[in-house]
Amino acid sequence: MVIGVGDVYQALADPTRRLILDELTERDGQSLFELCSRLVMRHGVTSSRQAISQHLAVLEDAGLVSSRRFGRTKLHHLHTEPLREIAERWPAEPKE
Repeated sequence: MVIGVGDVYQALADPTRRLILDELTERDGQSLFELCSRLVMRHGVTSSRQAISQHLAVLEDAGLVSSRRFGRTKLHHLHTEPLREIAERWPAEPKE
């Protein structure tokens, strides 16, 4: 699957998804239960587990998050490569 820049921007457009990325930046490899708990305790996010799961699916589709099974638990991991590609696409100084 080819991931476009638009997919990344769409994934980043939602504040809850940005908080999920913040939580995975702080502690990578979290389960849905852990993410939901941290979002409630640290940010007051009261979304349901199903809603957080849907946000994770959008982040996965954009290539920003991946998941792997560890027994019965699914762990979520951050991937920053799509963000680097955006940063490298438009350099700070224009070329002459």
